[in-house]
Amino acid sequence: QVQLVESGGGLVQPGDSLRLSCAASGSGFSRYAMGWYRQTPGKQREFLAIISRSDSTNYVESVKGRFTISRDNAKNTVYLQMNSLKPEDTALYYCNARSPSGQYWGRGTQVTVSS
Repeated sequence: QVQLVESGGGLVQPGDSLRLSCAASGSGFSRYAMGWYRQTPGKQREFLAIISRSDSTNYVESVKGRFTISRDNAKNTVYLQMNSLKPEDTALYYCNARSPSGQYWGRGTQVTVSS
């Protein structure tokens, strides 16, 4: 089992950058594909990015070129570097760990982009 704790959210202005972190506790971090999602009130949770065990990545079209997912297996941490933030990026951002045996979610970190 994996416990996930997101951090790094906050209030920023349009055009700013932010780096989210997701620290995992428990065993086997390197065996999980790790992803980032976000959700706004009244909407479904939206996939943003995923990084596989072999470090291949995939992004939703709306964040390609602006967001970068990475992982540090030695620190059991996955990151989401977010650049050129827009007001529409405002959301609660969640970390996800996925393996053939199941998936786990963190509780989220709030990102607010506003002038």
